[in-house]
Amino acid sequence: MYAVKRVSLDKTDADTMNGYMNEIALLRRLEGNSRIIRLFDSEVKAGPGGSKGYLFLLMECGEIDLARLLSEQMKEPMNMVWVAYYWQQMLQAVQVIHDEKIVHSDLKPANFVLVKGQLKLIDFGIANAIANDTTNIQRDHQIGTVNYMSPEAIELPDGMRRLKVGRPSDVWSLGCILYQMIYGQPPFQQLSVYQKMKAIPDVAHVIEFPEYATPMVPASRNSGSNTPPRKLDHLKRKVRADVIETIKRCLCRPPKERLTIPELLQQEWLSMSEPEAEATKPTLQADETIINPYYMRQLLQYGVKLGRQMAIDQPEPTAEELLRDAERLVAELKALQTQT
Repeated sequence: MYAVKRVSLDKTDADTMNGYMNEIALLRRLEGNSRIIRLFDSEVKAGPGGSKGYLFLLMECGEIDLARLLSEQMKEPMNMVWVAYYWQQMLQAVQVIHDEKIVHSDLKPANFVLVKGQLKLIDFGIANAIANDTTNIQRDHQIGTVNYMSPEAIELPDGMRRLKVGRPSDVWSLGCILYQMIYGQPPFQQLSVYQKMKAIPDVAHVIEFPEYATPMVPASRNSGSNTPPRKLDHLKRKVRADVIETIKRCLCRPPKERLTIPELLQQEWLSMSEPEAEATKPTLQADETIINPYYMRQLLQYGVKLGRQMAIDQPEPTAEELLRDAERLVAELKALQTQT
């Protein structure tokens, strides 16, 4: 089974055609990588009557894209094994193009497909090679899908019309996808397009990170009736703090503050190990020790003995003497605990 991508060229201008050729060149360049969709062949066929005809690309066939997978998963309780499995594969795919000095700049769930159970990156129509002397590319037009668009892809830096989009822009988009994998929708989903364009670069707009992920039955529009989305509160799950922290580190407005793909791949939660519990043993000063009931009984016995000695006309110890005695007892107890 193969997939055939057919593109009509009749209304294609030179820039768009260059984009198609760029896509083919990139797929050829990345051939053999397991995280990139495979291109087997391509051909331009002229149409009848002197028309431009069609561009055909013969590719691997994906069973389902991530967008469809996410829409199905949003009805189920959050499954961190599922999240970690596909998130790691997404990171690996984007790492491949970043290593090749390519920034995708339009990452969204629909750009990832499952091929025999493995997630692969597709659609390089607007991907660009990064020049050797910079980590950014220049854009003359707004690009990307608004829900996953980075702040720098929206802002006009220094009043200029050209937009700087680099590797961190892809990290922002990935962070929006991870947010959707956890919470069922991207972080700016509820806003209108205009509101999104204002909120995404606005540092004053706070992105919410709920403590619990709650599955949702999407809105239904069958037979003309609009049923609003319905939360399944009985299936909610607590979100790991380290996962929330990862999303936050992807969704930093300043691009330089975002984690890189290699750093994201090193996050411990990807291995699905339990988060490290806070140390139950307190940090002790040099003159402090832990006391249990056994040692407390000994101290009480010592105190009773000392009280009896004082009752038979022994001089009452001074405060300094009591403090020295206390320090000696703590030191002896600490030494004993160290030995055991």
